[in-house]
Amino acid sequence: MDFYEVLEKRRTIRDFSDKEVTDEVLNKVLAAAFKAPTNDHLRQFEFVVVRGQENIARLISPVAENTENIQQKALQMGAESMDKDEHAMFVDALPKQQRMLMQSNCLVLPFFRQKDYPLCRPAEQSSLNYFASAWAALENILLAATAEGLACAFRIPIHNEPEYVKQIIGAPEDYEFTCFLAIGYPAPNAHICKQKVIRVEDRIHHNVW
Repeated sequence: MDFYEVLEKRRTIRDFSDKEVTDEVLNKVLAAAFKAPTNDHLRQFEFVVVRGQENIARLISPVAENTENIQQKALQMGAESMDKDEHAMFVDALPKQQRMLMQSNCLVLPFFRQKDYPLCRPAEQSSLNYFASAWAALENILLAATAEGLACAFRIPIHNEPEYVKQIIGAPEDYEFTCFLAIGYPAPNAHICKQKVIRVEDRIHHNVW
């Protein structure tokens, strides 16, 4: 698949089939993370791969409670203030937060080493370099997965989820949890949210805004 075709086809998909992702394909996709730029050149990323619905359910137990607490409030407020395409995405995404992680049957937990400052209390913008590197690595994974015909959906952890996950799997203190990343083959009828159409030329400024 041509690189620009991969970019065009990469979409968040939250509906998965029951086709298994082999270790060989998964390792190939995760290896793409280590091709991303890192601020310290050490590429200190670690991945915990969780398979099996029992194991996944144990790890994501806070997700259902947290999602239920915000779902109705968010959708009600969103209908009044969100762009229609943005609201449509939330209507599809929020009810699937727990299901998509279970349904993929292949949950990846990416970690990165966060040195110097706590992640959520940076001293300055450059303190977030490790966090930025982790998401550059995640983008490589999303593109590699697309090239392999896979679908991905991620959930940014909220409230107590990061500490719960770190405790359950025994992550080192100086490593941070990036997101819940579901990787699998898309269901034949997988819903694909409409993306906002933009003119690239309108977003590129020369010399001044």
